[in-house]
Amino acid sequence: MPLRIGCDLDGVLANMDAELLRQSEAVFGEAFARELQESTESPPGDAESAETVASSASDPPSESIPPPATLQMTSRQQQRLWRHVATIENFWEGLTELEPGVIARLASIATERRWEIIFLTRRPETAGATAQVQTQRWLESKGFPLPSVFVVQGSRGRIAAALHLDIVIDDRPENCLDVVVDSKARAILIWREDPGRLPAAARRLGIGVVNSVAECLDILTRIDGPDKDEPGVMARVRKLLGLRESTGT
Repeated sequence: MPLRIGCDLDGVLANMDAELLRQSEAVFGEAFARELQESTESPPGDAESAETVASSASDPPSESIPPPATLQMTSRQQQRLWRHVATIENFWEGLTELEPGVIARLASIATERRWEIIFLTRRPETAGATAQVQTQRWLESKGFPLPSVFVVQGSRGRIAAALHLDIVIDDRPENCLDVVVDSKARAILIWREDPGRLPAAARRLGIGVVNSVAECLDILTRIDGPDKDEPGVMARVRKLLGLRESTGT
């Protein structure tokens, strides 16, 4: 059967943090934005577990608003920034692609392999069209026709289970942890930071780790190759993704 893949957007395909950094200058001033960028380029010390990362990324402005992935901001600063973002018409359509051309490549492979792609996001509403419609327009502009976009809340694992997903691609260790705990889907973590800061629990808990969406697509096409049903292939898949033997049972 064709793969059913859930794919996060911000931090995976879309460069939300770069636009939030730009907007922070409008809200807080140039000096603050410069300090924020410097703190982003020199992140805090190593994380030791998925729980540690989940903790450090917590305290968002509200349950419906995702905190910036790498911007070191207080909860109050996040609230102020997101209030500003909410006034920007069609904010989500102005983001850049983290890996230029990768969305069009995903669309091409999905069409060829008959994959079912569901884009998952926690994006809050802004002025203009709904977050869902803005996201659909953005994906289409990058080369993915007729995208299925779900604006969701709650555990990514429960969502993966409800949608019967095979793979979930995300840039947050805590979301990947939800997937391996609450569903039968395999989680792939896009980790672009220093490998030394990768939570030690990630591989131990059966989370596959790659450093780009391009690498992820390379692996998925190998998983879904012509020999995918031959004996021993799934063992090679687990090895490719760094997954434990028990993952996906």
